[in-house]
Amino acid sequence: MSPEPLSPPQTPQLPGMPPLATPGQRFAARLVDTLVLGVLWAVALAATGALQYSMDHPGEQDMARVTLALVLTMAVYFGYEGTMLSRTGQTLGKKLLRIRVAMLADGDVPARRGWVRAAVYALPGMLVPVLVGTVFWLVNSVSLYWDKPYRRALHDKAARTVVVTA
Repeated sequence: MSPEPLSPPQTPQLPGMPPLATPGQRFAARLVDTLVLGVLWAVALAATGALQYSMDHPGEQDMARVTLALVLTMAVYFGYEGTMLSRTGQTLGKKLLRIRVAMLADGDVPARRGWVRAAVYALPGMLVPVLVGTVFWLVNSVSLYWDKPYRRALHDKAARTVVVTA
């Protein structure tokens, strides 16, 4: 008697919802949103004078201005992500990749929970200078690989959301 072939584990289909987005789709969408973040960062560095300072003083940084730029960048990014997710469940990256954030319970647009998801994702970025934000982002981003069965990152769990195809 030959053993039955092993089949790959199937991700459960959520009732009434489209299939879960793949990690690759989520990664590509986050790359697009990181470009948005990069533009915000450049604008904040220029607006606070941190960019000009580093050009006038090669090899030096005004850490007070850089920190202010970081806080402004992450606050605006929080607003961007929270607004987009609470209204449509999609940031620019998610729209481009045709995925969306949905409430795990019923597939609805996250509404207020979109703000929770955005806060857990964006606001730890303010702690990047003390490395805490960077470590949190890394753990948060890769956590979807070991979450079963819905591939949720920490910000999904906090908001009780899941990412599905749109």
